Parts: sequence; structure tokens; C-alpha cells
Amino acid sequence: MALVQPLPQSVLFCCDHNAVRSPMAEGIMKKFYGTGTYVQSVGVKGDLEIDGFAIAVCQELGVELSRHRARSFEQLEQWGDALSSFDLIVALSPTSREMATELTRVFHLDVEYWPIFDPTAQGETRQAKLDAYRKARDEIVEKLLAHWGPPLEER
Repeated sequence: MALVQPLPQSVLFCCDHNAVRSPMAEGIMKKFYGTGTYVQSVGVKGDLEIDGFAIAVCQELGVELSRHRARSFEQLEQWGDALSSFDLIVALSPTSREMATELTRVFHLDVEYWPIFDPTAQGETRQAKLDAYRKARDEIVEKLLAHWGPPLEER
């Protein structure tokens, strides 16, 4: 197992629409590591509402996502957060990795790629869909724990 890294000052998670994977990562990171790290999320597009299945599977961990408002990289800047102010950008999809790499090429900024399973087109039944979303959620949890260690309240 790799050594646990110190928590960064600020992290931006990104995915395709900021409706499933990146808001889940944002919410779980805030729950695990508190307010010492500034955490936000964006999508390549900010055109969808937060996904109800993402809300449901995060509630199982005590993470509240229902008030999340999806936004794009472009809206991030419009709403007052400069991309260059983040210490780390974590891309959770190939498209968002491409966008983050392109937008940060002029900054000395780390972009990491955590390929997280996209649950949105999976499952025919409600239970199968929930299982797919849990898989994505659990992949995010595993990455967070591997990167930054156990939640602060467990240390």
C-alpha cells in the first residue's frame, strides 16, 4: 500500500456532468476530512441536476447531496473560484481528465486521474441501479482512503 499523503489545502473533483461521481467525491471527502481542506466539484458540463441515486447511496454513509447544484468548469470561474487556486484537481472520467489537463496547462497544478465507474447507464431495476451507484461510491471511498488515510474522526 502506498504511503498516505498529507491533505491538500484545496481539491477540485471533476467528471462529465457534476451530477454523480464528482459530487459524491466532494461530499464524501468533506465528511471524511472535515473543513480543513477546501473541496469543490465541477463537470465538463453543468447541465444536469444532482442524480437521485447518487443522493440515495451517499445518504447511506451520512453524506447529504440533495442541495448540490451542478456546475461546469466555466461556471466555477463565473461563481468566483479560480481554477488556479486549487492545489489538486482529481478527474474521475476520461473527458474531465482531458478538460482539466487542457485548462491547467499554463498552471503548476497537479491533475490526477481516478477512473471511477460510471453507474448511470447500468441496471434495469431500482435495486440494480442502486448497486451500480454503490459500486461507484465505494470506488471513490477506496481512492480517498488510499490517498489520505482514514477519516479524521477515526485517527
